[in-house]
Amino acid sequence: MTELISNRFVLPVRVYIEDTDAGGIVFHANYLNYMERARTEWLRSHGIGLRAGLADNVSYVVQRMELYYRAPAKLDDMLEVRAVPISFGRVWMKFREQVVRQCDQKLLCEASVTVACVTMDTGRPQRLPANMTSLLEQQVQWGESLQSAKLL
Repeated sequence: MTELISNRFVLPVRVYIEDTDAGGIVFHANYLNYMERARTEWLRSHGIGLRAGLADNVSYVVQRMELYYRAPAKLDDMLEVRAVPISFGRVWMKFREQVVRQCDQKLLCEASVTVACVTMDTGRPQRLPANMTSLLEQQVQWGESLQSAKLL
């Protein structure tokens, strides 16, 4: 079994009826929404707002995503969505994300997500802003130490 991310940042999410199919199970695409929110809130928790980037012609797009669905989330479950950056380059950053049921800490879904930095007007890749690079330099070292301690 994959180890759970022991992270300083966890986004709590309640499963609502709008998230589920007719059987009360979370529709598979909604995990992507949960993970998007977790990455966004992780940035916000470190003082980086996406609106400021938009004003500077900077946007972030998912370039690659690999998911593994392990077990279903159900109506009214409380979930923890965990995100940790694990690597980055000049124009991209890679996250490891997990969705965990809060009551029993069961891993429901995990993903590897690569996000690219692009210009809003052309959609072409551009360098990560300096504040993002600085944050990733700090956090990826932390993520690598978690990985070496078998916490990732």
